[in-house]
Amino acid sequence: MGALLAATTGVVGATVVTMGIIALPTLLKNGYSPALATGTIATAGTLGQIIPPSIVLILLADMIGIPVGRLFIGAALPGVLLVALYLIYIILKAWRNPESAPALASDSHAWDMAFFMRILKSLLPALFLMFAVLGTIFFGYATPTESAAFGAIGALLLALLHKRLTLKKLQDAMQQTTRLTSMVFLILIGATAFGLVFRGMGGDTLVHDIFTQLPGGKWGFIFLSLVFIFILGFFLDFLEICFIVVPILAPIALYFQIDLLWFAILIAVNLQTSFITPPFGFSLFYLKAVAPPDIRIGVIYRGIIPFVILQIIGLILLVIFPQITLWLPNLFDQWHNL
Repeated sequence: MGALLAATTGVVGATVVTMGIIALPTLLKNGYSPALATGTIATAGTLGQIIPPSIVLILLADMIGIPVGRLFIGAALPGVLLVALYLIYIILKAWRNPESAPALASDSHAWDMAFFMRILKSLLPALFLMFAVLGTIFFGYATPTESAAFGAIGALLLALLHKRLTLKKLQDAMQQTTRLTSMVFLILIGATAFGLVFRGMGGDTLVHDIFTQLPGGKWGFIFLSLVFIFILGFFLDFLEICFIVVPILAPIALYFQIDLLWFAILIAVNLQTSFITPPFGFSLFYLKAVAPPDIRIGVIYRGIIPFVILQIIGLILLVIFPQITLWLPNLFDQWHNL
């Protein structure tokens, strides 16, 4: 469910809060381990960082200078990889320790076709929005900007079909969109001013000289830049990192002839990891804000640790096997050239 919400919202905070309000009380009511429940929800929420149409990917594409659609395609398999790692861990956890994730009581639901149709009906709106945004990009029917309009129209149609489209809700959505856009542009203006001063004083040349003289060459640069972004993710939002740090690192990546699409995915997954890492992970505090009062922050910290390890494993796999990221974009390039 976290992956589906990530593919429809593209915003980490919205996914974590939504799942925290809807899913967490149900999991706790059915006897799930509080640590496992909170860790799963916090981690699933951060999939909005890597699964298209992630706002992080849109900003990274603009800052690094690569097509947004190609970056979306490149993020598909890394997102699936992370989801698979989470699912494998949860299945093994439930198998080895059934008390932490008890089976759904057979008398609470009738396992018939009507029940499965209810599940399918609840998934169809999310799948419809995913196709409206991502399908139009992947199959060349729309640019990323145009696909946003398709997504907005799809959301309006779904609200209309569910009889929830009112003038008040439409006005609230427009106001929130205006606030978010204004905030992003204000940060962009400040980051641009910082960048001009930074470059004017020779800061970019200094950073370039430091990174190009590191031991290990290209791999030394990748390792240090990922560690640097990981630490910054504890204290800064992804907007500041995208607007200030990424433009400094991108030219150095070009100097080492690193594929910028692959580098952008590594940054996105790395930011996702820092967002769930104690003690400053943003997603952990989003979840704590909507969790029941008896769920302490220490419980959330304990629950998230296995997922942080899985996240790091996924990042290492993406570094060792770049084709996990590059195979699908290259395949689409060949398909479009036919």
